[in-house]
Amino acid sequence: MHERGMLIVLSGPSGVGKGTVRQAMLNSGYRDFQYSVSMTTRNMRPGEVDGVDYYFRTKEQFEKEIADGGMLEYAQYVGNYYGTPLKYVNQTLDAGKDVLLEIEVNGAMQVRAKMPDAVFIFLTPPDLGELKHRLVGRGTDDTETIKKRVTKAAEELKMMTNYDYAVVNDEVPLAVERIEQIIKSEHLRVKRVFDHYTSMLADD
Repeated sequence: MHERGMLIVLSGPSGVGKGTVRQAMLNSGYRDFQYSVSMTTRNMRPGEVDGVDYYFRTKEQFEKEIADGGMLEYAQYVGNYYGTPLKYVNQTLDAGKDVLLEIEVNGAMQVRAKMPDAVFIFLTPPDLGELKHRLVGRGTDDTETIKKRVTKAAEELKMMTNYDYAVVNDEVPLAVERIEQIIKSEHLRVKRVFDHYTSMLADD
Protein backbone atom coordinates (compact mmCIF):
# COMPACT_ATOMS: atom_id res chain seq x y z
CA MET A 1 0.00 0.00 0.00
CA HIS A 2 1.47 3.33 -1.06
CA GLU A 3 1.78 6.36 1.18
CA ARG A 4 -0.93 8.96 0.72
CA GLY A 5 0.37 12.10 -0.92
CA MET A 6 1.08 15.24 1.05
CA LEU A 7 -0.88 18.46 0.60
CA ILE A 8 1.41 21.50 0.47
CA VAL A 9 -0.28 24.87 0.90
CA LEU A 10 1.66 27.89 -0.33
CA SER A 11 0.19 31.30 0.34
CA GLY A 12 1.07 34.86 1.22
CA PRO A 13 0.20 38.44 0.30
CA SER A 14 -0.76 39.40 -3.25
CA GLY A 15 2.34 40.36 -5.23
CA VAL A 16 4.78 38.38 -3.06
CA GLY A 17 5.59 36.09 -5.99
CA LYS A 18 3.58 32.98 -5.17
CA GLY A 19 3.00 32.15 -8.84
CA THR A 20 6.65 32.63 -9.76
CA VAL A 21 7.87 30.45 -6.89
CA ARG A 22 5.25 27.79 -7.62
CA GLN A 23 6.31 27.59 -11.28
CA ALA A 24 9.98 27.40 -10.29
CA MET A 25 9.16 24.52 -7.94
CA LEU A 26 7.36 22.64 -10.68
CA ASN A 27 10.25 23.23 -13.07
CA SER A 28 12.95 22.20 -10.59
CA GLY A 29 12.38 18.47 -10.97
CA TYR A 30 12.94 18.02 -7.22
CA ARG A 31 9.70 16.12 -6.70
CA ASP A 32 6.75 15.05 -8.80
CA PHE A 33 4.32 17.73 -7.65
CA GLN A 34 0.78 17.91 -8.93
CA TYR A 35 -0.29 21.53 -9.04
CA SER A 36 -3.95 21.98 -8.21
CA VAL A 37 -5.25 24.68 -10.52
CA SER A 38 -7.48 27.11 -8.64
CA MET A 39 -10.81 28.46 -9.83
CA THR A 40 -11.48 32.19 -10.00
CA THR A 41 -13.98 34.75 -11.23
CA ARG A 42 -11.37 37.45 -11.93
CA ASN A 43 -10.59 38.48 -15.49
CA MET A 44 -7.94 36.58 -17.39
CA ARG A 45 -4.61 38.44 -17.64
CA PRO A 46 -2.55 38.58 -20.84
CA GLY A 47 -0.74 35.28 -21.42
CA GLU A 48 -2.88 33.26 -18.99
CA VAL A 49 -4.57 30.07 -20.15
CA ASP A 50 -7.86 28.65 -18.84
CA GLY A 51 -7.24 25.34 -17.07
CA VAL A 52 -3.51 26.02 -16.74
CA ASP A 53 -3.19 29.20 -14.68
CA TYR A 54 -6.76 29.14 -13.32
CA TYR A 55 -10.15 27.76 -14.17
CA PHE A 56 -11.86 31.01 -15.15
CA ARG A 57 -15.56 30.93 -14.30
CA THR A 58 -18.44 33.38 -13.95
CA LYS A 59 -19.71 34.37 -10.52
CA GLU A 60 -22.83 32.26 -11.08
CA GLN A 61 -20.82 29.18 -12.03
CA PHE A 62 -18.56 29.56 -9.01
CA GLU A 63 -21.47 29.97 -6.59
CA LYS A 64 -23.06 26.79 -7.98
CA GLU A 65 -19.83 24.89 -7.16
CA ILE A 66 -20.00 26.25 -3.60
CA ALA A 67 -23.65 25.19 -3.25
CA ASP A 68 -22.83 21.70 -4.54
CA GLY A 69 -20.03 21.24 -1.98
CA GLY A 70 -17.41 21.04 -4.69
CA MET A 71 -14.84 23.38 -3.15
CA LEU A 72 -12.10 22.51 -0.68
CA GLU A 73 -11.81 26.19 0.07
CA TYR A 74 -12.85 29.49 -1.39
CA ALA A 75 -12.61 33.18 -0.60
CA GLN A 76 -13.53 36.56 -1.99
CA TYR A 77 -10.56 38.83 -2.58
CA VAL A 78 -10.70 42.36 -4.05
CA GLY A 79 -14.17 41.63 -5.45
CA ASN A 80 -13.47 38.19 -6.96
CA TYR A 81 -13.88 34.57 -5.88
CA TYR A 82 -10.88 32.23 -5.65
CA GLY A 83 -11.10 28.56 -4.67
CA THR A 84 -9.83 24.99 -4.94
CA PRO A 85 -11.90 22.15 -6.48
CA LEU A 86 -12.09 19.35 -3.89
CA LYS A 87 -12.45 16.22 -6.06
CA TYR A 88 -9.14 16.58 -7.88
CA VAL A 89 -7.19 17.14 -4.65
CA ASN A 90 -8.50 14.01 -2.93
CA GLN A 91 -8.06 11.80 -5.99
CA THR A 92 -4.45 12.91 -6.43
CA LEU A 93 -3.53 12.49 -2.75
CA ASP A 94 -5.11 9.01 -2.72
CA ALA A 95 -2.93 8.11 -5.71
CA GLY A 96 0.15 8.84 -3.57
CA LYS A 97 1.12 12.11 -5.24
CA ASP A 98 1.89 15.39 -3.49
CA VAL A 99 -0.46 18.25 -4.29
CA LEU A 100 0.69 21.86 -4.27
CA LEU A 101 -1.90 24.55 -3.62
CA GLU A 102 -1.09 28.20 -4.25
CA ILE A 103 -3.94 30.05 -2.55
CA GLU A 104 -4.86 33.19 -0.65
CA VAL A 105 -4.59 33.40 3.14
CA ASN A 106 -8.31 33.13 3.92
CA GLY A 107 -8.62 30.03 1.77
CA ALA A 108 -5.62 28.47 3.50
CA MET A 109 -7.37 28.75 6.85
CA GLN A 110 -10.34 26.79 5.48
CA VAL A 111 -7.95 24.06 4.32
CA ARG A 112 -6.32 24.07 7.78
CA ALA A 113 -9.71 23.30 9.32
CA LYS A 114 -10.49 20.47 6.85
CA MET A 115 -7.01 18.98 6.30
CA PRO A 116 -4.88 19.75 9.38
CA ASP A 117 -2.16 17.30 8.30
CA ALA A 118 -1.28 19.50 5.30
CA VAL A 119 1.96 21.51 5.31
CA PHE A 120 1.32 25.26 5.45
CA ILE A 121 4.00 27.59 4.09
CA PHE A 122 3.71 31.38 4.22
CA LEU A 123 5.69 33.23 1.55
CA THR A 124 6.75 36.69 2.70
CA PRO A 125 8.26 39.72 0.96
CA PRO A 126 11.52 41.17 2.33
CA ASP A 127 9.41 44.21 3.35
CA LEU A 128 6.23 46.06 2.33
CA GLY A 129 8.17 48.58 0.27
CA GLU A 130 9.51 45.79 -1.92
CA LEU A 131 6.01 44.31 -2.18
CA LYS A 132 4.61 47.62 -3.46
CA HIS A 133 7.49 47.85 -5.95
CA ARG A 134 6.66 44.37 -7.29
CA LEU A 135 2.97 45.19 -7.64
CA VAL A 136 3.75 48.37 -9.57
CA GLY A 137 6.25 46.53 -11.76
CA ARG A 138 3.70 43.84 -12.58
CA GLY A 139 1.70 46.49 -14.43
CA THR A 140 -1.66 44.74 -14.06
CA ASP A 141 -3.33 46.93 -11.41
CA ASP A 142 -4.20 50.61 -11.13
CA THR A 143 -2.91 52.81 -8.29
CA GLU A 144 -6.02 52.39 -6.13
CA THR A 145 -5.97 48.58 -6.44
CA ILE A 146 -2.27 48.50 -5.54
CA LYS A 147 -2.98 50.60 -2.45
CA LYS A 148 -5.71 48.13 -1.41
CA ARG A 149 -3.42 45.16 -1.99
CA VAL A 150 -0.61 46.65 0.13
CA THR A 151 -3.05 47.42 2.97
CA LYS A 152 -4.43 43.89 2.71
CA ALA A 153 -0.90 42.45 2.72
CA ALA A 154 -0.11 44.19 6.02
CA GLU A 155 -3.19 42.53 7.54
CA GLU A 156 -2.30 39.12 6.09
CA LEU A 157 1.23 39.20 7.47
CA LYS A 158 -0.30 39.10 10.95
CA MET A 159 -1.87 35.72 10.05
CA MET A 160 1.56 34.13 9.64
CA THR A 161 1.16 32.58 13.09
CA ASN A 162 -1.40 30.16 11.61
CA TYR A 163 1.24 28.59 9.34
CA ASP A 164 3.90 25.96 9.94
CA TYR A 165 6.70 27.75 8.11
CA ALA A 166 7.60 31.24 6.86
CA VAL A 167 9.83 31.59 3.79
CA VAL A 168 11.19 34.93 2.59
CA ASN A 169 11.01 35.38 -1.18
CA ASP A 170 14.10 37.55 -1.59
CA GLU A 171 15.40 35.52 -4.53
CA VAL A 172 13.24 32.89 -6.21
CA PRO A 173 15.89 30.09 -6.38
CA LEU A 174 16.62 30.54 -2.66
CA ALA A 175 12.91 30.51 -1.76
CA VAL A 176 12.43 27.31 -3.78
CA GLU A 177 15.41 25.67 -2.07
CA ARG A 178 14.01 26.52 1.39
CA ILE A 179 10.59 25.13 0.51
CA GLU A 180 12.08 21.92 -0.90
CA GLN A 181 14.03 21.42 2.33
CA ILE A 182 10.79 21.80 4.31
CA ILE A 183 8.98 19.24 2.16
CA LYS A 184 11.82 16.75 2.38
CA SER A 185 11.77 16.98 6.18
CA GLU A 186 7.98 16.71 6.36
CA HIS A 187 8.04 13.45 4.39
CA LEU A 188 10.26 11.97 7.12
CA ARG A 189 7.91 12.82 10.00
CA VAL A 190 7.00 9.73 12.00
CA LYS A 191 3.27 10.47 11.78
CA ARG A 192 3.51 10.25 7.97
CA VAL A 193 5.49 7.00 7.77
CA PHE A 194 4.31 5.09 10.86
CA ASP A 195 1.45 3.28 9.09
CA HIS A 196 3.90 1.99 6.49
CA TYR A 197 6.17 0.48 9.14
CA THR A 198 3.23 -0.94 11.07
CA SER A 199 2.07 -2.69 7.89
CA MET A 200 5.60 -3.95 7.24
CA LEU A 201 5.82 -5.50 10.72
CA ALA A 202 2.42 -7.12 10.33
CA ASP A 203 3.62 -8.87 7.16
CA ASP A 204 6.76 -10.17 8.87
